[in-house]
This record gives sequence, C-alpha cells and structure tokens, in this order.
Amino acid sequence: MIRALPVGCRPHRAFLLPLAALLSFSGCSRKPQAPTIDAARLFAAKCDGCHREDNDLRAPEPQALREMSKGSILTALESGRMKWEGKSLSKAEKAALAAYLGKSETSTLARSTGFCPRDLDPPSDPPVWAGWGVDLHNSRFQSRASAQLDRERVMNLKLKWTFGFPGAAATFGQPTSFAGKLFVGSEDGTVYALDAATGCTWWTFRASATVKTAVSVGSGGRAAFFGDTNGFVYAVSVADGSLIWKVHPDSHSAARITGSPLLVGARLYVPVSSGEEGAAADPHYPCCTFRGSLVALDTRSGKQIWKTYTIVETPKATRTSSEGVQYWGPSGAAVWSPPTADLKRHIVYIATGNNYSAPATDTSDAVLALDMNSGRRLWYRQLTRKDLWNSGCVAEQKGNCPAERGDDYDFGAPPVLKTLAPGRDILLLAQKSALVYALDPDNRGRMLWRARIGHGGPLGGIQWGSASDSRQAYFPLSDYDDANPLRGGGLFALSLRSGRRLWYAPPQNPACTATFGCSAAQMAPPTAIPGVVFAGSLDGHLRAYDSRNGTVIWDFDTAQEFPTTNGVKAHGGSLNGAGPTVVNGMVFVNSGYTNAMAGNLLLAFSAGSN
Repeated sequence: MIRALPVGCRPHRAFLLPLAALLSFSGCSRKPQAPTIDAARLFAAKCDGCHREDNDLRAPEPQALREMSKGSILTALESGRMKWEGKSLSKAEKAALAAYLGKSETSTLARSTGFCPRDLDPPSDPPVWAGWGVDLHNSRFQSRASAQLDRERVMNLKLKWTFGFPGAAATFGQPTSFAGKLFVGSEDGTVYALDAATGCTWWTFRASATVKTAVSVGSGGRAAFFGDTNGFVYAVSVADGSLIWKVHPDSHSAARITGSPLLVGARLYVPVSSGEEGAAADPHYPCCTFRGSLVALDTRSGKQIWKTYTIVETPKATRTSSEGVQYWGPSGAAVWSPPTADLKRHIVYIATGNNYSAPATDTSDAVLALDMNSGRRLWYRQLTRKDLWNSGCVAEQKGNCPAERGDDYDFGAPPVLKTLAPGRDILLLAQKSALVYALDPDNRGRMLWRARIGHGGPLGGIQWGSASDSRQAYFPLSDYDDANPLRGGGLFALSLRSGRRLWYAPPQNPACTATFGCSAAQMAPPTAIPGVVFAGSLDGHLRAYDSRNGTVIWDFDTAQEFPTTNGVKAHGGSLNGAGPTVVNGMVFVNSGYTNAMAGNLLLAFSAGSN
C-alpha cells in the first residue's frame, strides 16, 4: 500500500517512477544531506604543504590567513591567485575552508557610512601625485611646491584622519591624489575615491580581484586607470567611478597586473606579471608557459596599440616528470613594477623577474629598453644570469624546480631615470640581491657603477623601490629573516655620480617582536621631498629621515587601532608594498600586509590646516 505523504511534504517527481520503486519509500523524498566537511583536516591535507608555519614559499601562514575575511579567501580559491589550487576542491570544500580560516565580513552598515556631503567642494587645482612614482622617471621625489612640506613642518606632522578597508587583512595599492581626491585600491577589489582633506568617500568601484596597483590619473582628469590580480585593466570616470572600459591584455590564466600602469599622454603602458611561479609548488602543475610583457593601450578605448613579450621564444614542451606531467619553457621574466618613460630618447624601460623554467633566457633579471611608439626592443642588459626559480624549489615535492636553480634575485623595483648634468643621464636598477646598478642609457646600458648595500635574498635586498633627489638616491634594505625579527632593515643614501655610500641609517629595534610578522626589515618604497626621506618598516612605523645625514626626525607607529571615517573597525600593521604619498601638505600611507603584521588602514597626516 502506498503511504500518504506526511503533512507538509510537497509532491516530488519521484512519484513518476514505477510503483515498485515507490513501495520502498517510507516517507517524503528528500535530497540526501552532504557529509559534514572537516575543514581542519581538509586544510592539513590540501593546504598545509604550502601554508604551514615558517614555510619558504612566501605563502601566508595560518596565522596570517586567519586575519583575512571569509570572502577574500573564497574569492582567492574561486577566481583569484589560488584558483589553480582551488580546481581540486569542490564548491562546498572551498566554502568550508573560507569559513574555517577567515573572519566574518564587516557589516553593511560600516560599508555604507562616511560618504561625502553633496555640498562639499574640494579645491579644483591643488598639487597632484597622480601615479606610482610621482613622475614619469619613477624618482618618487615630490618638489617643495607640490609637497608643501619642509623639514620643520614634517617634525610637526599629526594624524588627521584614517580610513578602514572592510574585510581586509592587507593593504596594497599606493594612494594617488588628483583634484582634491585620493584614489586607492584594496584587497577585495574595491577602488575608493576619498576626499583628501577629510577622508569621506566620494565613490567606489568594484574590480574583479585585488587592486595592487596605484591609480594613474591623466592631466585632463577625466579618467583613472588601474589593474587587478585577475589581469584586467580598467578606465573609470574620475567624476563618479563609472566604468569607461575594461580589457584583459594577456590571455594566460595566471596573468595579473601588479606593477602600476604608466600614463603618458594618450597611451597607457601596462606591465604584466603572473601567479604561475606560485602554482608551480604543485608538482602536477605543467610549469610553465607564462611570459612577461609590456602592453601599450589607447586611453580612450582600451584598444591595444602594441604588445612586447620579455621573452621572444614561445614556450615549448621540454621534459616530462616521472608521473607523466609535461613541463614547458622558457617562461617567466614577469614585469612586477611600473614602467619608466624617457621622453628625450622616446624609450620606455622595464625591469624583469626570474625565469620560471628552463631554458634560461638572456632577458630575465634584466632591464629592457623599448621604443615607445612601436614596442620594438632597442637594447637590453641582463644583470643576473640563469636565475631559474619557482615555488617548486621550496615545496615538499620539487618536481617543478629547474635542475639548475637560481637564487630568485629578480627585480621588484622599477628603473629610475636621473639627470646628473645637462645631457648626461643615468638609469638606476635596484635588485633583491641587494645590488644597485647605474647604467648609461646612451650606450645600451653600459655599467657606470655598482654598489652593494646588504646580503640579499628572495625576500632580501631592495624589494619594491627607491627614491632620488638631484644628488643622491635612497634605498631601504629588507634582508628579511623570519627566524630573527631584529635582523635586516636600514636606509642607505648613495651618491648618484659614484655609488659611494653617503650615510646609513640603521634599523630601529622593533618593539613588536612578540607579534606575528613583526620585523626590522624595510621593504616599502621610500618617498623623498627636499630635505626629508619617508620610509616604512615591517614593524609598522613610518619614519622621516633628515636627507643630510639619516637622522630620524619624526616617527609614527601605525600598528594600532584607530577610529575611521567610514566606521570600519581598523588597525594598522606592517608597511610593505606601497610607499607614502606626499602632496599638498599631507602624507598618506597604507598599513598592513599579508604574512607580516596584518592591517586594513589608510592614514592621513597633516602639519596644519589645509
């Protein structure tokens, strides 16, 4: 006899089955419940190999992952930097890992507060910092007129306002300033336009993934340009944040934009890097097929004008692993940093990273000079040979590691073009090897001088950049040592003419050594104004140094909790990937970084009323 449906059950399509099948039903047909996922065991099985404590992969350790939001972890696994690793996980497993590791999302209320009143009228023509390096040469030097700060005023800097990035554990994109607005990207892909004077929000735009680049704004002030870690490049309206165009200049699945696009007239020069180096930690990944490139886009339409790969040869099948995985090469030579423009010679310079796989090429760990009009390679100079490296070299299973591995001494810092005298220029390159080079741009990169400031290493040397005035260049030293937070750090001033050390400011002993990620290492790019150099540290401090002798004249600990203009609970952490922006009497800096001291804070300082 067929039982009647229990009260509350709806008819189910199972009743279309034959009667014999229905006789086995003892009640309402329900979808079988999925077994409970043990997220801790899943993490140990799938993730611990790379994310274990004290790993050599530069992967966030468990303590750092727990500072991230659930949403950012899930996005990373589904479409972000961990999408290759996420392929082996079900949707439920990804959600379980995100819930196990991540923090709860910030409330909608906090996200919606702090918008600017409609009658607020920012100044129409204040000084600007409209890109990563403040000028086309990436000098990171702001003039006295634009900085509106001097040595005496810097010593009186006070915190004016702070802004919190919702759900973030790290800050990446360096702020840029144009027409009284401050533009900055974030970990969850939101780009904010803030009022520079007050920190209120004018508008937001959501990119597809983390925005690590600075936002570039043209002299016309109509469009703002940036890239994200899914490899997309965007143009949005400066007025309201509406999308003008969006393009994907490289079809490789691991392509990403980390170096800030450089805006020159009606062209946007976009460097392309990748996450493939990290994916190679999996011995089943068919490493490697990505090649770095520089792409020139039309600013009005986003249309590609030209694209030049850093490696001329296309990758070909090379060796096969014992498990049948096909490996490829040559690959790598990613461009992690912003390009540098030389209008006098009509050249754009890029610095490249290491090769991911064999065979080695002569354009890895190098500087390339490209014709600005056509992208044609004019000359190049390699500064470290045979630097073959990927994350497989420090993974438990090293199948992807090249047989003749290098030291991972690639360039994360851009070339810097400086003028010594009328008609005489030099091109500065600063490397993770802790070597600084001065090359002659008029003689195909002939070496003029070379200087060493530290030991160097994969997380050592000069990580992200330098600053230069008319006489000397300033280089922060990382030489990070995760076993000893007191090692590393320091700021060096070198003569532009000779490379001679003019002074050295030793690192300050960090007071935060009991905190995960605290270190004396100085990775963040510095910023110079007349008489002063600003430089951050992994200990969370932003310091101002007297450019005459390296004396610290101002020091602020950002690794604290602060009330924010948008109501988001926020605290600072390590200063790393982005340097300070100095403009119109104010200093802006992001605080917090992955696998160092976490944080989600933007701080604004002022020496007086603006």
